[in-house]
Amino acid sequence: MSGDDPVAAFRVEAGELLDQVEQGLLDLGHQLGDMDLVNAVFRGLHTLKGSGAMFGFEALAEFTHHCEGAFDKVRKGQVTATHELIAVVLSAQDHMRALIDGGRGLDTAGDAILTRLDAALGAAEETALDTSIKNADRAGWKLSFRLPANAMTNGINPLVLLDELRELGEARIIARTDRVPDFAELVPTECHIGWDVTLMTDAPKSAIEDVFIFVMDDMELTIEPLATDEVPQSGAAEQTIAAQGPVTKPEPGEGSGPLAHAAKARAGESVRVPAERLDALMDRVGELVIAQSRLAQIAGGGTDLALRSVSEEIERLAGEMRDATMVLRMVPVASLFGRFRRLIHDLARETSKSIELVTEGEATEVDKTIVERLFDPLVHIVRNSCDHGLEPPAERAALGKSETGTVKLSARQAGGDVLITVCDDGRGIDRERVRAKAEAQGLILPSQQLGDGELFQLIFHPGFSTAAQVTNLSGRGVGMDVVKRTVEGLRGRIDVASRPGEGSTITLSIPLTLAIIDGLLVRVGTDRFVVPLAAVEECLELSLEEDMRSRGRSVITLRDRLVPFLRLRELFETGTRPDPFQKIVVVGIGAERVGLVVDQIIGNHQTVIKPMSALHRNVATFTGATILGDGGVALILDIGQLVAVGQAQEERLRAAG
Repeated sequence: MSGDDPVAAFRVEAGELLDQVEQGLLDLGHQLGDMDLVNAVFRGLHTLKGSGAMFGFEALAEFTHHCEGAFDKVRKGQVTATHELIAVVLSAQDHMRALIDGGRGLDTAGDAILTRLDAALGAAEETALDTSIKNADRAGWKLSFRLPANAMTNGINPLVLLDELRELGEARIIARTDRVPDFAELVPTECHIGWDVTLMTDAPKSAIEDVFIFVMDDMELTIEPLATDEVPQSGAAEQTIAAQGPVTKPEPGEGSGPLAHAAKARAGESVRVPAERLDALMDRVGELVIAQSRLAQIAGGGTDLALRSVSEEIERLAGEMRDATMVLRMVPVASLFGRFRRLIHDLARETSKSIELVTEGEATEVDKTIVERLFDPLVHIVRNSCDHGLEPPAERAALGKSETGTVKLSARQAGGDVLITVCDDGRGIDRERVRAKAEAQGLILPSQQLGDGELFQLIFHPGFSTAAQVTNLSGRGVGMDVVKRTVEGLRGRIDVASRPGEGSTITLSIPLTLAIIDGLLVRVGTDRFVVPLAAVEECLELSLEEDMRSRGRSVITLRDRLVPFLRLRELFETGTRPDPFQKIVVVGIGAERVGLVVDQIIGNHQTVIKPMSALHRNVATFTGATILGDGGVALILDIGQLVAVGQAQEERLRAAG
């Protein structure tokens, strides 16, 4: 998006406006009588209509006008808000998004929505409205208004506002030119004229205020009822211009000029930056970190103190720039969770179930790329929870549960990961049905013993489904395998827990960022590896004697707890002999711990994550690679996979007695 492209800017801001309208509609669905919500939805539609017309989106403005009119009737008390009306306007705002994106051939879809809208309003209400408008006694209003000096620069046309006032009834308009400056000082793009309007209308005062909704906060406006002797003769809809009083120059800072507004805006100023620019900035910072690492190695190998001092200063600055850039890419998961309110609303209608969405930890921040890529996986999970997990209201009532099922979305930070959980209070996963299906597909042997965690992972196998019947929402065995691939592509993992009759919990563990991490550089034989520092808990020494004694049972006792450890030399088959004094790096995810035996702990390392080649992308124990200061390459360990290997090893040892 170019900052000089007003149409692109309109599309972005219109999308945000539609998001606000959608949230207002969803809130109104729970509180049908809340007039504040009704007015908020109306204002959003009114603003969208006006802005669309201003930027040439005539089809959008015309279509939105119908929805705006419907909510105008609701706020005037002529029509009652209903769930059906809300559902139709939600569909309408989807159509508005398509019109904003420049969709073609949408007339038929738009006509169908408007037909539904008319049906929702009801012919009786429209007839009553027409009658009340014809028979209503007109009221008189006296308006005096002056627009901010920069109104026309910002796209506000005073003539359009005057036309809207005329549409409300009979208007007599007088222009005030008392603040027009001398010709030599006149700025032609600024608005110096004010207006006095006498208006006879059957519309309420709120309708008059809505004419100025775009500039209400910045303009001078008074609206007062007309006294009886001020009411003009019928048909006095005329416009005159008269200079009232001498022409004077406004004093500096007087009123609501552009300088005053600029000073006011600076307090909460923000800048919209295209995502690709942030990505490019992150790439450059990554290259800077690699170059800084090279400089640090050169400086550390010499005796030049000045060079070492400069290297340390650049290291500090590069670290600060890295942190500042990463913060720019972080967004709260509220932007992700908020999109599920509409999904839950639609799913409840499609499944004829009563469903409540609960969210927690919306302030938790995650890399923007992760938020974008997590939406589709979470949609699959939430759909399954609503379709298969939650029981119908009658079944829930028979079980002694509330007829309204609950889907809970939560997020929290755990070290270098963010844990996003989808939890429902439905029927839970049928363990026996999962096992029977897995055996039928040849995924496991009938005699094979599996814990719940391992068994439930089978639901992510391609084509796996335990649904009794296929629905429009789920049941084809397509989707959950995509979920797993997407999460693993983000260097994350999925855990599933379920209790029969109580519900299911699916937890996605995702790294906070995909770009740069702090790592612990270690050596195994002649190879170097990076352990994500956020997962490191402590480092211990493992002597050669202790290593020999633990052969056959690779566990250590750590504060009265047995922790399994993995010999990375054997796991990676390096073919090298161990150093005399090896080290154990204890890492953990959640409550699980595992030790990694290495030859040497080299130290901290700012790690710029590079993707693996296509040939090595599916190697389980690595999540990427990084370039070291000497130009060499170190692989980044996948802690989730290694912890899983360690836990499986511990279970085998326990089973062996």
